[in-house]
Amino acid sequence: MAIASIPARVLQNFNLKEDSLVAPIGSGHIHQTFLISDTEKYVLQRVNSNVFTKPEVIATNNRTAANYLAKNFPAYLFPTTIASQSGAELVYDDQGFPWRLYPLIENTITVDFVTSTTEAYEAAAGFGRLTKNLNEIDCSLFQPTLDRFHDLDWRYQQFETELAQASEQVRKEVADEIDQVKLYKYLVAEYNQLIESGALKERITHNDTKINNILFDKDSPKAVCIIDLDTLMPGYFIYDLGDLVRTCVSPVSEEEADISKIEFRRPIYDALLTGYLSEMKATMTQEELLAIPFAGKMMTYIMALRFLADYLRGNTYYHISYADQNKVRARNQLHLLKILSQAI
Repeated sequence: MAIASIPARVLQNFNLKEDSLVAPIGSGHIHQTFLISDTEKYVLQRVNSNVFTKPEVIATNNRTAANYLAKNFPAYLFPTTIASQSGAELVYDDQGFPWRLYPLIENTITVDFVTSTTEAYEAAAGFGRLTKNLNEIDCSLFQPTLDRFHDLDWRYQQFETELAQASEQVRKEVADEIDQVKLYKYLVAEYNQLIESGALKERITHNDTKINNILFDKDSPKAVCIIDLDTLMPGYFIYDLGDLVRTCVSPVSEEEADISKIEFRRPIYDALLTGYLSEMKATMTQEELLAIPFAGKMMTYIMALRFLADYLRGNTYYHISYADQNKVRARNQLHLLKILSQAI
């Protein structure tokens, strides 16, 4: 993308030259992210405030975490934004989109798929380390950046609402998926019991633990730091561990239409648990340890619900490139859920 595509006021506010070299980076679908080569190298990002409607909350949450970590874990690498000329962490363009600037963390790479137990271990340990280091911070200092993001009960209610409002034709198109979703409704009751009983401790969690949200050293398999901190907010360990399981144990992604390719890779699963618990186990209660098998099933189910609800409402939330994509995604996640339910 040409430098002209970045508003001049954004460049000026961050003291970036208008003749800097610019290149798009990353594989995310929500924000626009650019590598800026100026006197130094930076990462400049336009936040999609249509999705994240409270960008100031993101900035405040991240700054609160950064200050705590700098004081209590000074050696821990936590990406923090570079302030603008006015001292702000966000600069708004004429369209109302906020921009933020980070220093480039050199000699690191991201990966989109887990290919080894070492990667799985390192990623899980990395996300676990973040939560462990923030274990004693006051959660009331943080606000949700996306309300009820992983609330399984609420997501099931959304599904039921969309099902009731969908046309008969649309319901017929996904009749099998609807039946499967209802088959696993018992997971909602299990989730509610865990939350209402107080069995799970509320902590500050990442809430989007995909493998490409961690930076690896480019010359070794070591995890360097966690990135994409927009959903850093109060949550439960099942959210982070569960999404790691959901996105890592199968060799194919949620976009795969051929469900015969979906598999449960036991060595990857074991490496995820070993890595996560290497950091988190000492902070977890016995009740939480017993809830570990629930985590992956719960997060896989919640994504099946969300994809199917979006299909029923007419595909208004997730970007699609073909008409049945959300149906394919829901079927994919339901098949993975079936496999997980048999394996763990």
